Amino acid sequence: MRNGTLTSSFAGTSLTCVRGERVVFTGLDFSLNAGDALILLGPNGSGKSSLLRLMAGLIRPAAGELSWNGEAVAADRERHAGRIHYVGHHDAIKPVLTVIENLAFWARLHGAESDDKTDAALERLGLDHLAGTPGKLLSAGQKRRLNLARLLAAPAPLWLLDEPSVALDRASVRVLEEIIAEHRAGGGMVAVSTHADIDLPGGRELQMADYAVTATWNAELGTWL
Repeated sequence: MRNGTLTSSFAGTSLTCVRGERVVFTGLDFSLNAGDALILLGPNGSGKSSLLRLMAGLIRPAAGELSWNGEAVAADRERHAGRIHYVGHHDAIKPVLTVIENLAFWARLHGAESDDKTDAALERLGLDHLAGTPGKLLSAGQKRRLNLARLLAAPAPLWLLDEPSVALDRASVRVLEEIIAEHRAGGGMVAVSTHADIDLPGGRELQMADYAVTATWNAELGTWL
C-alpha cells in the first residue's frame, strides 16, 4: 500500500506547543501504529486542534519531536505532507468550482494519478447527485461531506480529523464510522478530536488536560512566567 501503510508508525515525544505567549500543552507523548485510532478529548481551548495541526506539520513544536517509522518528521516535511489527510474546522472548498472539480483538484494535489476514485468517493458520501453543483451552493453538511470525501479520493496512511462529525446527520456519521473502520482494517491510522459520539472500537483516548500548563512564555525574557 502507498507510503507503507501496513507497516507505518507515527509518534510524538515530549511535545510542547506554544501559541503566542500561551503554552497550550507540554510534555505530551503519543504513538500510533498500523490500525490504531487516537481520540483527543478536552474542552475548547485545550489544544486538540493545535495538536492535530502539529501532527500535520502545519505548526512546529516548541519542543519535542515527531517521528515516522523512527525517523524525524522535521527531516523531510514535504514527504510527511504526502502521508496525511488533514480535515480541519474550516472547509477548503473553492466556491466557484463544482463538487467534482473540487474533489478532483484535491486528489491531484495529493498525488492521485487519475480521477478514478472521485466518483466513488462522492457516491459513498451521498454527493454524487451534486457533482455539478458549485461549492458556494452547498449546505454546511454537504460541505463537510465533501471535505471528508477527500479521504477516499487519494490514499494516505494517516488521517487527522478535527471534529469531523460537525454538521453531519446520524446517517452520515455512520458512513464516516464505516470509512474510518475500513481505513484502520487496511493498516491506516487516524487521530480524531471530537465532542460527539463517534464509534471507534479499540481507540485510545488522550486527555489534553493531562498536558495543560498555566504558565505563559515571555519571548523577551526567554522564560516562563
